[in-house]
Amino acid sequence: MANRINLNQTSFHGAGAINEIAAEVKIRGLKKALVCSAPDLIKFNVTTKVTKVLEDAGLEYELYSDIKPNPTIQNVQHGVEAFKKAAADYIIAIGGGSSMDTSKAIGIIIANPEFEDVRSLEGTAPTKNPCVPIIAVPTTAGTAAEVTINYVITDVEKKRKFVCVDPHDMPVIAVVDPEMMSSMPKGLTASTGMDALTHAIEGYTTKAAWEMTDMFHLKAIELISKSLRSAVANEKEGREGMALGQYIAGMGFSNVGLGIAHSMAHTLGAVYDTPHGVACAMMLPIVMEYNAECTGEKYKEIAKAMGVEGVDDMSVEEYRKAAVDAVRKLSVDVGIPTKLEALKEEDLSFLAESAHADACAPGNPKDASVEDLKDLFRKLM
Repeated sequence: MANRINLNQTSFHGAGAINEIAAEVKIRGLKKALVCSAPDLIKFNVTTKVTKVLEDAGLEYELYSDIKPNPTIQNVQHGVEAFKKAAADYIIAIGGGSSMDTSKAIGIIIANPEFEDVRSLEGTAPTKNPCVPIIAVPTTAGTAAEVTINYVITDVEKKRKFVCVDPHDMPVIAVVDPEMMSSMPKGLTASTGMDALTHAIEGYTTKAAWEMTDMFHLKAIELISKSLRSAVANEKEGREGMALGQYIAGMGFSNVGLGIAHSMAHTLGAVYDTPHGVACAMMLPIVMEYNAECTGEKYKEIAKAMGVEGVDDMSVEEYRKAAVDAVRKLSVDVGIPTKLEALKEEDLSFLAESAHADACAPGNPKDASVEDLKDLFRKLM
């Protein structure tokens, strides 16, 4: 079977990269943007950094901000209406995964109106047309949604999140500017950073992993492990390292999938509104312990990439434990909790069944039954 790689047509990296947006818009003949950005980013003038670039270049846009941290079907539906009303022809998504995911769903439905029932996009929907052009500007170093073919929408009515995987939703341009991330508070920096680490480690160990994606994931693990503590302290080098590390992780996992740490995190987010990065961070070491026997020598390379010393002299059991311990220590160091107080025994069956049905579950290196997933959830109690 052939291995497929999907990446942005163009990406810009480094401080000041947002200044490239106006020229790209003009080169592509685009006329009017629907700027999708979360309310807090608008309130604290983060979105303004990009809209000023548009204004200075005489480019038209309208703002859309009906976006929740875990974006809902209704957020997407309202966004489709806003795009049409604005007579826009492209989208600029500014923010974290919520803005990006909402934008992807809007863009897909505009280009493929037969999928206007948002639920019909779940899984690998057979869309025919690329979404309207999206310029993605991340403000968090975590989701890598600017370079992935995935997006996640919350079905409030059914208390579940569903994953959509579609090469047609790829933003044409990614603008990864660490200066857009400098206003992130510590907690968000930590949680989104641990989400990025989860992408890298799950992508590295997933059943579909291969040489090219292994290259991306190991470099991402190295950069994230070296940079996250510094980024949480809002240091320039840490911000720059995380901006690049999370993007490289996205280059990999988008093309090979993830595992049950993400399946379980999606479920926790849908039921308890747990921030996605926090849920990933809590689940990652637990899932790594569960998967260890099915990962060959990969934990040896993870431990090395995370800076663990003396790995070559360790036994298999020792380097597997060292990799898990390094992940757990990084998570604790940046302030992620290890327990979820909201978790209740009576919810476990629903949580485990939802995680088992999640689109990320089949990629896990070790198959997990509903009962296995219940036991893993219990470790958060």
